[in-house]
Amino acid sequence: MPLTKYIRDYLDSQINYYISEAQSFKQIVQSYSPEITSVEDATFGMISGCVYSAFLRACENEKRSIELEDMQEFNRIIKENAALIKTAIIQSPE
Repeated sequence: MPLTKYIRDYLDSQINYYISEAQSFKQIVQSYSPEITSVEDATFGMISGCVYSAFLRACENEKRSIELEDMQEFNRIIKENAALIKTAIIQSPE
């Protein structure tokens, strides 16, 4: 069963929010340097994790158990937006 419009719209809004806040997340990640190898990759992971957490909450709000098809659609949404997220991270000042 595909994700509901509510969940897809919510994920889109979350992705847009985290794109707009990429600089803040990059600054958080930079505070762990030099322990991490790539600030940009770690920031991408942090943002993806936050969106995933929002996905879990949205499914819980709808009392929906997450199926493999849901995870595949979530991953597709992240992949479709990966370039936008990465660009926002890279364009953020050091």
